[in-house]
Amino acid sequence: MSGFAAADIPDLTGQTVIVTGASSGLGLETAKALTQAGARVVLAVRDEAKGRKAADATPAPALAEVRLLDLASLESVRAFARDWAGPVNLLINNAGVMIPPLTRTQDGFELQFGTNHLGHFALTNLLLPSITGRVITISSGVHQIGRIDFDDLNWERKPYKPWRAYAQSKLANLLFTAELQRRLTESGSKVLSMAAHPGYAATNLQFHSGSRLTDFAMGTLGNRLLAQDAAGGALPTLYAATADLPGNTYAGPSKLGGLRGTPAPCNRAKAARDPEVARRLWQVSETLTGVRFPEIQKQ
Repeated sequence: MSGFAAADIPDLTGQTVIVTGASSGLGLETAKALTQAGARVVLAVRDEAKGRKAADATPAPALAEVRLLDLASLESVRAFARDWAGPVNLLINNAGVMIPPLTRTQDGFELQFGTNHLGHFALTNLLLPSITGRVITISSGVHQIGRIDFDDLNWERKPYKPWRAYAQSKLANLLFTAELQRRLTESGSKVLSMAAHPGYAATNLQFHSGSRLTDFAMGTLGNRLLAQDAAGGALPTLYAATADLPGNTYAGPSKLGGLRGTPAPCNRAKAARDPEVARRLWQVSETLTGVRFPEIQKQ
């Protein structure tokens, strides 16, 4: 039996999907596949010109809409949510940054934690009353070396280590996914919270470390020798979004230790399965963003 492929995506005509970071890479490939299946896809991007170019590259540009969203700005996240009207069948929290030099968001958060976790945390909770289907949050196999440092989440006191900061943000994505599902279930909602990781996919994410050597090793050699293409890297997201799976599923490539191959449910590190840490991270995230889990109508 062959594994999940883009051809297995059901007909999504009439459904609305939001994909963050959809102007290139995995987000664009996700948007392409979903418009091909008939969905109306909102490309939530920080560069509208690049977003329009990406929308034109989808199989059905008439189904692709571009809206401004900068996840490194809570003001932008709130504006996006405030301007939203109508149901959201799928919210795909895809956008992310990876191992940049130490940078701060508009609100003073370390860029990777602020964008990869806090921005999506705020966006999801603000949109949650409109979401009818699933929330899919993109993590990484690197979460396995992550640790949530509640004493210094934003790298204000300890020496900054880009890979450790990235791992913390990706671990936070999985803890968020689990705690969101717990809260949804407790509230009686049928919305599902899912997670996925792309394995090693050839995208431009590997070219922003600020180190020529690292960019060459990851972006040039790694992309050529180990990576699957961006369309293959998007398959775990599409699988988590459309396959018959239980809530809190974590999907990723099934071959070469999770680097590539057809998607399937995969294991997560013990640290990503700690319910107490997940609850504490949620509470801290509410404090940092000023956004809380909303009242949800039972479905």
